[in-house]
Amino acid sequence: MSAAGPRDLAVVLASGGMDSLVTLAIAREAHDVALLHVSYGQRTAARERRAFRAIADHYGIARRLEADLGYLATIGGSSLTDRAKAVRETGIVAGGGIPDSYVPFRNTHLIAIAVSWGEVIGARGIFVGAVEEDSSGYPDCREEFYREMNRLIEVGTRPETRIEVVTPLLRLSKREIVERGAALGAPFHLSWSCYQGEEVACGVCDSCRLRLRAFAAAGISDPIPYASRPS
Repeated sequence: MSAAGPRDLAVVLASGGMDSLVTLAIAREAHDVALLHVSYGQRTAARERRAFRAIADHYGIARRLEADLGYLATIGGSSLTDRAKAVRETGIVAGGGIPDSYVPFRNTHLIAIAVSWGEVIGARGIFVGAVEEDSSGYPDCREEFYREMNRLIEVGTRPETRIEVVTPLLRLSKREIVERGAALGAPFHLSWSCYQGEEVACGVCDSCRLRLRAFAAAGISDPIPYASRPS
């Protein structure tokens, strides 16, 4: 049997949340990975950073980059970054289809950093835990967005650069994501999804509700603490 060849390097955008955790677990199956974590002035930035570091330590991943896009909080427009806006339980603004937790064009900023770093370190993939089906309805989580982003990367990088944005969860439901993570042994207890709490998850924000419903549908107990769990 011949020895396995070298594995391609991939940058994984790792927020510390459930979806990015499962994305990382998937990426590790076929790639060497480097982890990128970005703070952007969100309410739970410190807690998410803590989760990111714990997950990176769990997998023994030394190649990491932590970046700061604090100007997105200055720009505002999202309940995640503007403390004058309440985080709604459903996230949806009355009369509109886009959640008020949407951070305007955020994923473009995050992917731009990942591509810049990836081009320097020789990565071939940028793994992003975007979810289109059963997600909160963010416009930058749609398949069309990532298709166009890949076109932009192709025309905006060196001719020899071959970087592709990969979204392995895009067509999965949240239940399927939990099941996939469980099958891969993902350390869900280290992840954090709440939009408000930093020690105990609130259980009522849109992100908590999606996560709790997913674990319940999968028949798996969510291992993080909640102040409230829907009956």
